[in-house]
Amino acid sequence: MSFPDFSTSDAQIQWQRFCDLLWFQDDLGIWLDISRMHINTGDLEKLRPRFELAFKSMQALEQGAIANADEQRMVGHYWLRQPQLAPDDETREHIAHEINLIETFSRNVANGVIKAPNGKKFSDVLWIGIGGSALGPLLMVRALENQGEGLSFHFFDNVDPDGMSRVLGGLGEALTTTLVITVSKSGATPEPHLGMQQARLRLEEMGGQWARQAVAVTMLNSRLDKQAQDESWLERFDMFDWVGGRTSITSAVGLLPGALIGSDIREFLAGAAQMDEATRVADLRTNPAALMAAAWFVAGDGQGRRDMVVLPYKDRLEVFSRYLQQLVMESLGKRLDRDGNVVHQGIAVYGNKGSTDQHAYVQQLRDGVDNFFATFIEVLDDGADIGAINNERPGDFLDGFLQGTRSALTEGGRQSICISMRRFDSRRLGALIALFERAVGLYGELVNINAYHQPGVEAGKKAAASILNLQSQVEAVLSDGVERSVDEVQQIIGEGSDEAVFWILRHLTANDRGYSAQGNWSHPASMRFTKN
Repeated sequence: MSFPDFSTSDAQIQWQRFCDLLWFQDDLGIWLDISRMHINTGDLEKLRPRFELAFKSMQALEQGAIANADEQRMVGHYWLRQPQLAPDDETREHIAHEINLIETFSRNVANGVIKAPNGKKFSDVLWIGIGGSALGPLLMVRALENQGEGLSFHFFDNVDPDGMSRVLGGLGEALTTTLVITVSKSGATPEPHLGMQQARLRLEEMGGQWARQAVAVTMLNSRLDKQAQDESWLERFDMFDWVGGRTSITSAVGLLPGALIGSDIREFLAGAAQMDEATRVADLRTNPAALMAAAWFVAGDGQGRRDMVVLPYKDRLEVFSRYLQQLVMESLGKRLDRDGNVVHQGIAVYGNKGSTDQHAYVQQLRDGVDNFFATFIEVLDDGADIGAINNERPGDFLDGFLQGTRSALTEGGRQSICISMRRFDSRRLGALIALFERAVGLYGELVNINAYHQPGVEAGKKAAASILNLQSQVEAVLSDGVERSVDEVQQIIGEGSDEAVFWILRHLTANDRGYSAQGNWSHPASMRFTKN
């Protein structure tokens, strides 16, 4: 089917485009509209051969092909919501066992069968994770929690000491009735390890009992798993070897917080499975993830030349853009393609929520640099509790703001996608996540990059470890109490740069750790440092 060019100003022709390019699934109640993207029949025909290969690659992925060649790992997050797709009976049974264990544990916590050491019901959760191990749970909680149901959640998702202090201070005495859940796939990631140490110290200082309040989400036999076994922690959940952090939300990483806030995790998984079925169709025109990936490809000339601005007009999806940042940018942001060519691929993602942010940056989107496409997300069901006052309904205004912003962008020649849902619940959240997961996978195939490894992340971890090693050497040099310049310290160590040494010394002197500095901070070379 052909359809007219996006650039038309004729309302009837735009209506035809809308009808021709609209995808809809009735049971889920989800519409995908790419009619306001710069994509046409000719574009789809040119992309068809690439998509034929992409569909075959995704099929191989689901059948257990090695997708992360760096670590020789399969990528099986699709099996989590349809275990029958897993390559062997052992994996299928393991997935089913974990889901049952999550439901049983969460139900027993909610019913008071599993109690805190002081005999009271658990009231709160302190979730300790980083990256996808924090963003997925944060999305689940913010999107699905209902006031008065389930446990209250608090997060250590960074190693900012002030942030940790605020979270622990906010919990106060409730820390003695708090489940402390540490998430680390390898068990060796520094951020959750440091968070766990701080939480454990504070909890034990307040009279809590760590082993009876601690839960681990990690790979079987990891360092964290072995610690949890040795110390007889309250419970352990498996974070499968074949699930990456950015696609772990349908594993225990997302299901456990979902169950602990009282949401229906079976419905969440069913929604993801239902969208998987829709996006598994090997036809570009009837596959919503393929349509979305094609629109991304054409918009950015296949080189990511446009950012994705995510604007959900739903408070429950306020953190969805943050979740997508990792899913999209860690998956697609690659220096090399599969053939070893330097390509610097990727799509930058930012955004927050409408209508708040149309007051923040829609002015630039409408009239400034044209380097983006917007993704609007709306929920048609306004909810039952907030109705009309003087015949004014907030939901009507929200819909008006979305349509108005979308129209203003179109008038300025700016591109946008719109995802509409009849209502929002755990099933629809699962479907929404699965739609973007598949679109990312297909787009990766279109541009010939591996969406399932993250060499840049590993490089950052190695660089951080190098700095921490350098800090140990800096402290050892100054331990004799002799005053030295940055250059003198660096010369003694014989590695690292003057700048790196200066950064370390500046941080040490800013804290009560026994270091002092003399000189002019505006001229780092003049500074002299000593250990008191």
